[in-house]
Amino acid sequence: MKIKDFGVEMWMNQYETSCRYNLAETCVASLTVQELLEMTGDPQGVQDQILKMRLTYGDIEGSDRLRNAIASLYRTAKKENIAITHGAIGANAILMLTLVEPGDHVISVLPTYQQLYSIPESIGAKVDILRLRPENGYLPDLQELRKLAEGGVKLICINNPNNPTGAVMDEAYLRQIVDIAREHDAWLLCDEVYRGLVHEGEPFTASVFDLYPKAVSTGSLSKTYSLAGLRMGWVAAPVELVEKIAHQRDYHIISCGMINDLLAALALENRDKIVERNLGILRHNKEFLTKWVENEPHITWMIPQGGTTALLCYDMDLPSEEFCRRLQEETGVMLLPGAVMEMEHTLRIGYGNTPEIIEAGLVEMGKWLRQFD
Repeated sequence: MKIKDFGVEMWMNQYETSCRYNLAETCVASLTVQELLEMTGDPQGVQDQILKMRLTYGDIEGSDRLRNAIASLYRTAKKENIAITHGAIGANAILMLTLVEPGDHVISVLPTYQQLYSIPESIGAKVDILRLRPENGYLPDLQELRKLAEGGVKLICINNPNNPTGAVMDEAYLRQIVDIAREHDAWLLCDEVYRGLVHEGEPFTASVFDLYPKAVSTGSLSKTYSLAGLRMGWVAAPVELVEKIAHQRDYHIISCGMINDLLAALALENRDKIVERNLGILRHNKEFLTKWVENEPHITWMIPQGGTTALLCYDMDLPSEEFCRRLQEETGVMLLPGAVMEMEHTLRIGYGNTPEIIEAGLVEMGKWLRQFD
């Protein structure tokens, strides 16, 4: 199978381990196991439970406890609507392999996580790109979506909150996209890995799963819950689709690990504490970042409303990959070049790392940018 190189992941793999200030990180500062166990109120009891575990495969499709905890993130889901995967990256991939066939018509927004358009393209689908533009607040242009869907569409792919722009679609906006999908009896996939990180008001956006019978939500413990190392994700979908995913899943996943399953369930059962912690980090860092952008003549942006990332635009005549290489070589500051997201002359910044890293990194970047004044 031929598939495009995964630009974001290749860049992260190459540069992430050699930076001093990681401003490309998309997770909120990761929790330690100790911090998670303390949130449960019974750290010793959980530790004893883990130490006594016999490390078999465990529950192949995920424990009832975990699937019920995930289902509680939705208004209408039950455990039967949940398929457990290796991260949201596994959820998106297995969903595509279950739904998409050669010749199908797929529409995906861009920028977004590259899986949503490159995997169906590699399968042989006809993929149309719906570009998100700053003049629309980086929200999908509904008229353009209707036009792309003319003649029929099998799957529409969106991302909410959006990676990398931080744009957020509220329930009313999502319902308009649902109406377009319903008109064509299309499946609607929303990568909701940043759901729970809306910065003001209710942190959880509405999920498409609760709005439409043919809607699918994917998520994970990585971003909102600061537990990327667990590699736990899920698909929330109609029961009949979850059953089909289970048949595809047999070729890719046995179980996701007993310890991972337990820690993931504990995290979701204590999600209010984790979300409160993480929103505090994000709000603090975003305030610092906003002031930094306001005082930086070479950088413009649209203030993100959710998630952990923002898209920065710059005015220098410098390709984004060269920009990021030079910046990291000369200062130790890591950003993600827009070119790997097909958004040249932009940069993705992640502001969920510890405040010390975010603030020190931005100060160093500001000094570096003075050479272009």
